[in-house]
Amino acid sequence: MLLSTTSSLEGQPIRHYLGLVHGETILGANIFRDILASIRDLIGGRARSYEVTLERAREMALQELGRRARLLGADAVVGVRVDYEVLGQAGGMLMACAIGTAVRLEAAGDWASGDRGLPPPPLPPQP
Repeated sequence: MLLSTTSSLEGQPIRHYLGLVHGETILGANIFRDILASIRDLIGGRARSYEVTLERAREMALQELGRRARLLGADAVVGVRVDYEVLGQAGGMLMACAIGTAVRLEAAGDWASGDRGLPPPPLPPQP
């Protein structure tokens, strides 16, 4: 599954826009990691454990985004954006949200021959 922050893919014409897709993940904080991060905040340096958590949350949200796009029959997701939010009373949880537009791309032969095919199937109902 191609994921791109751009609104188009160079050399890959978009055949159909299938709609918005999203993926979210929420990860709980670790008290020991928080203590070590606050020490690093006092003495300076990178909080590698938080960087790893951010990376993990982003990857999980993007995987969920791709899974939902595949359910719609998409070849790619364009206009991808990832946002983060801290949740909980003490900011003990991290939420990562990824959103983009699922698209179906032209096949190389279709574009050259002018065959535009059928429109996409309707979107499944949202709960």
